[in-house]
Amino acid sequence: MSEVLQEAPAETGTGVAGGCVPTPRTALDAEAVKAAYRRWAGVYDTLFGGVSAFGRKRAVAAVNALPGTAVLEVGVGTGLALPHYRSDKRITGIDLSGDMLDRARQRVARLNLRNVDALLEMDAEETRFADGSFDIAVAMFVASVVPHPRRLLCELKRVVRPGGHILFVNHFLATGGVRLAVERGMARASRSLGWHPDFAIESLLPPADLAQATIRPVPPAGLFTLVSLRRDGELQPVEALVA
Repeated sequence: MSEVLQEAPAETGTGVAGGCVPTPRTALDAEAVKAAYRRWAGVYDTLFGGVSAFGRKRAVAAVNALPGTAVLEVGVGTGLALPHYRSDKRITGIDLSGDMLDRARQRVARLNLRNVDALLEMDAEETRFADGSFDIAVAMFVASVVPHPRRLLCELKRVVRPGGHILFVNHFLATGGVRLAVERGMARASRSLGWHPDFAIESLLPPADLAQATIRPVPPAGLFTLVSLRRDGELQPVEALVA
């Protein structure tokens, strides 16, 4: 398991798929995310592990049912999902927070998870993996955290081989009712929370992908959503992804 404890190797690729460039930077930048999760790391499993368990387990079950063995888990955090993958799935996990990764490494060692190949501190919007490195990429509770969600999508399309799959499980903005009002009100605390409570699915998926994606609400009360997208054929033009 020694490779799990090492930093990322200097891997090569062709850069961001299709020449994608980031959308304008939001208030929730990478440093704000790091600072927030440095505060949350010690209590993350207790405070967030329970409410996120349904979405996390649904996402892992979907990964386990898909063909292919090379899996990238984006936003691996403290490693809560790692024990649930099938043993034939080879897992590479990345996260922006070194504090969260330390706890994930402890979990891997404690549970002797031999199918976890690496846990790496890396920016999900600009990884160091070669093109087509993975059969499946799954981003758990990450889309509303990264500064540029469309760039995240673009990067996952680059590192997943054609015919592979990209999955997201995330909280998305309600379309009405009391929950919408609450999420709008919470948005002012985005930097402290480390995520955007008012994050709309359209901020992640352009219309073409939204039309093709499989979208399923998951418990509790549909608070989270599982999105599955097949990586087919040629990468979409830049303007379709980052417009």
